Amino acid sequence: MAMPLPSSGPFSLDDTAFMQRALELAAHARDAEGEVPVGAVLALDGGIVGEGWNRNITLNDPSAHAEIGALRDAGQRLGNHRFPRSTLYVTLEPCVMCAMALVHARVARVVYAADDPKTGAAGSVFDTLMSDRHNHRVEVRRGLLADASATLLRNFFRSRR
Repeated sequence: MAMPLPSSGPFSLDDTAFMQRALELAAHARDAEGEVPVGAVLALDGGIVGEGWNRNITLNDPSAHAEIGALRDAGQRLGNHRFPRSTLYVTLEPCVMCAMALVHARVARVVYAADDPKTGAAGSVFDTLMSDRHNHRVEVRRGLLADASATLLRNFFRSRR
């Protein structure tokens, strides 16, 4: 049986600022690299420690999702593979691959903008981030700047048709 979707709102000013940055990275993915516009920011102790955007096509790498890019960037900056107390802000609900990377990285919280009704792993389709089968569970908040993210994605796919 599916778990209920994670909660939405209210969000802090920091939450909004970090999601705005993730949206900027999503636009960069679209404009600079012709990628599906998804951006991600990993924040810790009030600052950004990792940034990423979709680069699957650019890098010929199916794992080069925005979330993975942000985790890799943070790993390089912090010299660690685990990020307890961190929050990942992402413009689209993480897929299963990214969700498991977030679990393994011990990310404390995920805030995402738009739901992904096809492959979402934060409650829309799968409950990967919140599963009690894992030794680490990630708090999930949904819907921050969802309209802006959904519009960015919708316009991108319309332009491709």
